[in-house]
Amino acid sequence: MNTIFAADINWGLGKKNDLLFSLKKDMKHFVEHTKGKTVIMGYNTLLSFPGGMPLRNRKNIVLYPQGDEKDAEEKGYILVKSLEELFSVLKDEDTDNVYVIGGAMMYRTMLPYCKFAYVTKVNADGGAEVFHENLDKLPEWELIEKGDAEDDNGFEIRFCTYKNNDIKPMI
Repeated sequence: MNTIFAADINWGLGKKNDLLFSLKKDMKHFVEHTKGKTVIMGYNTLLSFPGGMPLRNRKNIVLYPQGDEKDAEEKGYILVKSLEELFSVLKDEDTDNVYVIGGAMMYRTMLPYCKFAYVTKVNADGGAEVFHENLDKLPEWELIEKGDAEDDNGFEIRFCTYKNNDIKPMI
């Protein structure tokens, strides 16, 4: 399993249930990684998408303990109400093709189970309300690839890849 996100200089992720920046190159990067794959998210992340609809061309799994089966069926996502249920759904998946895409609680919960983190680092302070753990300070995470600085909508970004050297097994 993998995770993918954009973070500001403080590892900020978002505010007011939205992204901090509008970045075309980052969005293209996100689509390239996740299209045709399985994405895992919390319910607030689902609600942040246009019309509260799941992402097209992906299998969408939403972890939401108070979730409504009817909503999931009507919108076309897989609802899981616990980590155990999520792990059960994932047991038949090729976890190399599974991406955790938000929000902050999902990132925190799923990070130990992820093999790679694909991070778009934005060289700016986005005034975030929610944050990701700083992977540079976690001993099990190693920066294995750091892209060149690029401009994306007036912001300097770098595509970085981190590897988890102590993946927790899904039980």
